[in-house]
Amino acid sequence: MEWRGIEIHPDTPPEGLPIERMFRPEDTKRMMQNLRAMGAPFGIIFSDITRISNSRLALQAAEFSRDQGRFDAFHDALLQAYFAAGLDIGDFPVIAQLGRDVGLDIPALEKALGMGTYLPKLKQMQEEAAQAGVTGVPTFLLGARRTIVGAQPLEVFRNTLRSLG
Repeated sequence: MEWRGIEIHPDTPPEGLPIERMFRPEDTKRMMQNLRAMGAPFGIIFSDITRISNSRLALQAAEFSRDQGRFDAFHDALLQAYFAAGLDIGDFPVIAQLGRDVGLDIPALEKALGMGTYLPKLKQMQEEAAQAGVTGVPTFLLGARRTIVGAQPLEVFRNTLRSLG
């Protein structure tokens, strides 16, 4: 499996937005209940998300971490920071601390982010996702025409993989 980062809400301002500006309270409540129910069997904890972060900085930092051979650790730290701790992953000090925690070269990261080194890669991944019909995350692309969208039960993956033959 290869993680590819895309922005679902690319128009989110750099400082992020309160979640109620994007979703109705009842939709947010239902979404959080679903996330918690899906994560519970695996020990995955979801905090109340109160802010939608602009993910562009985090996605660029993730590509930097991939080049540094630290992608898995950084990606896990990002997910934990946002979903479990409720941190703003659009904030450079948060990104820098996560990077330090997994052994990234923070001055080199800051330079790459400042120069926009990974913006072309993000644009390419965004275009590829649009061509593949990706509209939400996570989306799992299986073969040429099969996708699984969202956090789904393990049985959905098993059945889909079996159908591929």
